[in-house]
Amino acid sequence: MSTLPRHLRTALGNHPHLDPLRDGSVKAEGVEFDHVEVTPITAIFRRMCRDLEFDVCEMSLCTYFLARAHGKPFTALPAFPLARFQHGGAVYNTDAGIDTPKDLEGRKVGLRAYSVTPGVWMRGILAQEHGVDWRKVTWVLNDEEHVAEYNDLTPPNVVRELGADLALRLSEGKLAACAGIRAEGPNIKPLIADPQEAAREFYRRTGILPLDHLVVVKDSLLAENP
Repeated sequence: MSTLPRHLRTALGNHPHLDPLRDGSVKAEGVEFDHVEVTPITAIFRRMCRDLEFDVCEMSLCTYFLARAHGKPFTALPAFPLARFQHGGAVYNTDAGIDTPKDLEGRKVGLRAYSVTPGVWMRGILAQEHGVDWRKVTWVLNDEEHVAEYNDLTPPNVVRELGADLALRLSEGKLAACAGIRAEGPNIKPLIADPQEAAREFYRRTGILPLDHLVVVKDSLLAENP
């Protein structure tokens, strides 16, 4: 077994609870983290999936599942920098004739990418909590998937319009709703009424806090230093 590397090229999101790792007040014996600042945080995921750029990095949950499915050589640790309730993550245009989430069927809904973790959670919430058939929704994406191999494997009800301003299209009524997209305006409201109470009720009933991000390590590093 080789000696554990002294320096690990590391990319983590700007979460306050990780600041002690950055400033060195929390250390790991025999290890120094060479932190790389990456903005936005989503760029970390893509750079790791496509170029294996980091020894240790933050990774979105669903991107990790896809990466493993496509043989990317890194492994997740049971460490979760980000977990959050997702019920407030979808908004809709009040002029679109949407009375309940079920009304999204047959409409267009904007997402950054199909495999983005908040979007996956939201599709699950809409399906299981509100009876929405996600196969009857046209998902409009404005970005690529982090795992490049998945770009050609998205479902047939996906339309990719790279670079599109989804918030603007929502406000203009060209989209009925968006998930995981920041959008504001007099005609923009949360799709799920009282999302905070909906999240509390969901947690009381299920005990689930939806995981968003985890931490991955290169397999080569794990093999050298089990």
